[in-house]
Amino acid sequence: MYVEYDQHSYFDQSLQANFKSTESTVSGKNEVLRELLSRHDDFTERHIGPSETEKKDMLQFIGVKDIKELINKAVPENIRLGRELDLEEPKGEHEVLDHLKGIAKNNKLWRSYIGMGYYGCDVPPTIMRNIFENPGWVTQYTPYQAEIAQGRLESLLNYQTMICDMTGLDVANASLLDEATAAAEAMGLCYRYNQRQKFYVDERCHPQTIAVVTTRASVLGIEVICCPADEMDFSKQDIGGVLFQYPDTNGSIEDLSAFVADAQANGTLVVCATDLLALTILKPPGEFEVDITVGTSQRFGVPLGYGGPHAGFFAVKKKYIRMVPGRMIGVTKDGSGKEAYRLVLQTREQHIRRDKATSNICTAQALLANMSAMYAVYHGPHGLKHIGTRVHHAALILNEGVESAGHSQVNNVFYDTLKIMPADQELNNIIQRAQEKKINLRYFPDDHIGVSLDETVEIEDLNDLLWVFGSQKKAEDIAVALERDCPRSLFNTPFKRTSKYLTENVFNRFHSETQIVRYMKILENKDVSLVHSMIPLGSCTMKLNSTTEMIPCSWSEFAHIHPFAPVEQALGYLQLFEELEKDLCEITGYDRISFQPNSGAQGEYAGLRAIMAYLKSKGQSHRTVCLIPASAHGTNPASAQMAGMEIKPIKADKYGEIDMVHLKTMVEKHKDNLACMMITYPSTFGVFEERIRDICSLIHDNGGQIYLDGANMNAQVGLCRPGDYGADVSHLNLHKTFCIPHGGGGPGMGPIGVKRHLAPHLPTHPIIPPYGTTGPEAESFGVISGAPYGSSAILPISWAYIKMMGAEGLRHATEIAILNANYMSHRLKGYYKTLYSNFAGYCAHEFIVDCREFKKTAGVEVVDIAKRLMDYGNKQA
Repeated sequence: MYVEYDQHSYFDQSLQANFKSTESTVSGKNEVLRELLSRHDDFTERHIGPSETEKKDMLQFIGVKDIKELINKAVPENIRLGRELDLEEPKGEHEVLDHLKGIAKNNKLWRSYIGMGYYGCDVPPTIMRNIFENPGWVTQYTPYQAEIAQGRLESLLNYQTMICDMTGLDVANASLLDEATAAAEAMGLCYRYNQRQKFYVDERCHPQTIAVVTTRASVLGIEVICCPADEMDFSKQDIGGVLFQYPDTNGSIEDLSAFVADAQANGTLVVCATDLLALTILKPPGEFEVDITVGTSQRFGVPLGYGGPHAGFFAVKKKYIRMVPGRMIGVTKDGSGKEAYRLVLQTREQHIRRDKATSNICTAQALLANMSAMYAVYHGPHGLKHIGTRVHHAALILNEGVESAGHSQVNNVFYDTLKIMPADQELNNIIQRAQEKKINLRYFPDDHIGVSLDETVEIEDLNDLLWVFGSQKKAEDIAVALERDCPRSLFNTPFKRTSKYLTENVFNRFHSETQIVRYMKILENKDVSLVHSMIPLGSCTMKLNSTTEMIPCSWSEFAHIHPFAPVEQALGYLQLFEELEKDLCEITGYDRISFQPNSGAQGEYAGLRAIMAYLKSKGQSHRTVCLIPASAHGTNPASAQMAGMEIKPIKADKYGEIDMVHLKTMVEKHKDNLACMMITYPSTFGVFEERIRDICSLIHDNGGQIYLDGANMNAQVGLCRPGDYGADVSHLNLHKTFCIPHGGGGPGMGPIGVKRHLAPHLPTHPIIPPYGTTGPEAESFGVISGAPYGSSAILPISWAYIKMMGAEGLRHATEIAILNANYMSHRLKGYYKTLYSNFAGYCAHEFIVDCREFKKTAGVEVVDIAKRLMDYGNKQA
């Protein structure tokens, strides 16, 4: 028998075998080398609290042999992932900083004079270091328990006082998410006050503000009419409110007192969006009797941050106080008669009023409000006036030089912003020279150019701008001439501010660095934060906000970019967004992420609006019913109401789970109009519902979508994924699960993850549309934030957390959260009853202690226990 050998096959097989042998040897050597040079400072071990010995003791105490057995008992088998997440291998702390520095270098730091509500500012280093970079200020929870939040509450009261003084109005809240959403909240107040369904917006408002207001109105039955002020007619008495900008988006300042009087004479509320720095020398809107003022306090000591985070402000006449959205701080007396600070009028808010609340806002921008308050305390009224005057002087110098070069400047009265019509054939030359100097200007569609100056402008900057516009003059020469005669100065007009502001003692004592540092430290030491003790708030997960994660937020490459700068100058940010989106999609099982929502509540609103837009695209606009379990967060019904939905509550059964009989009854009753069901998972009662897949299928089978509240993702990461077991959309509280600090009530980030069919309906933006929100398939529902990517500057925190933990570390963090909760529940057994657990007797990452028996037997209330725990430095939900 003749056998022919395949030489090539034999040779290939031999080669492959040798290669595999070599590869195995190399791989083995690498493993040995990695073992020999393994680092001591593994981040996962630094992040997770219990030691291996403590974990074993805890597992033994609760009656399981290992973590795997606990997870099998706590998490339903039919939703478990069954594999490790597909993420990069974890990086060390120094390694991740080096890598992120490389990404940051892809951002280009041009000088931006774009304006539109975002301006460069000089953040006092002492405030940056002692507040923004200080865990004693950034890791506190929202000050619902006033006894352990007196320092923060005092600072927020300073903020409210500052806003009232600067705007000339009676009452202010303790911040909103940004200027654009504050304007939308003002529109809502107008509607609630007089029930009129038309709302005027002056076309000279910032475009992002117009977009957010229009989006909010579109599902509330409010008609937004955007037009020039001189075309507005109030005589029919059908206009609920009117919004204008002062100074306007072009920089012009006009006398609107007659306009305001006309509107109010016909029952229309007047809303003024204004600029705090301008108000240091400009007549405040309260002096021409507006009803509401809104804006941003970013110019008071907060970096640009590619759009945020920044604190929006909201001030009103006193008669509207009970209609104000968000938290307000007041002064009261304690049981011994001492003055103290506390949250006031909380019955307006979502955690009490739910769908009847004035707003869905929960997380605001407390940390940034505190920075702005300290900026005002540090500079005082004289310092602020000096800064404001200096900016105006710079604008006057530039205006003189621009006009001397033959260009037309269209604003008769202005503060810091010029709108310039270039001389014939000069537009392209100006653009080219600006690019040579790495300067960003605002370019209007009608060939005008906007230039907005700010606190950071120096003589060299002015001379560069003069050169860009072809002026032969130098700033020094123009200044000498203007000192003799300056007819365009605000100080020579009726708009000059004559009223005093910030006369309170706190704004007039702490002007040296020693004094301000001591004041900040005194306030810090009055609060409980994560530097003092644990804050076991369950659904509002509080966890380590590591220094490594926080450091990049202060880097100039992330902190000093204007949100409307050309995208090619923000390639580092775009890479960060892309990588974080990829990781979050893998963690959640979703297909796309929108980073525009600035908080969890805003994420809820965005997700619900995406659902409504999807249903509309299918010709099912009649589907408006939203089913919400009784156990849901208060923001859920508040957000659904804002999204134009009809809310139907679902009962809980005696085990704390969704009552399936009641759910099926309600689904059958509303199946023709069912839009969605909102579910918090695990539930706020601390249980993984066994029937979550069945619930999702029931809703889908009847034409609805599943909105899964991501507040409790800390119990799911690495174990299960909402996108796998039936959810269509979730928001992710990056300030909970993904380590952005709470900041004493903000900042937060609430990006939404969606399945593929909802992706075309994600939020867009009128200036810089996020990737995927334009094109033939895009059907965005609108805009929800002033900046395209929300609070971009804090996203490096979550990016770094994921990169340092890796798949195994993230899963283990989830497992330990569940272990900790079950250990505490078992430890308290015999003294305190855990209200709800699953059928195996285990909870998720949180549990509720039933204290009702103590009231019957000893007259002890829940609040008594909570206050006693505070005496020992423990904050409780």
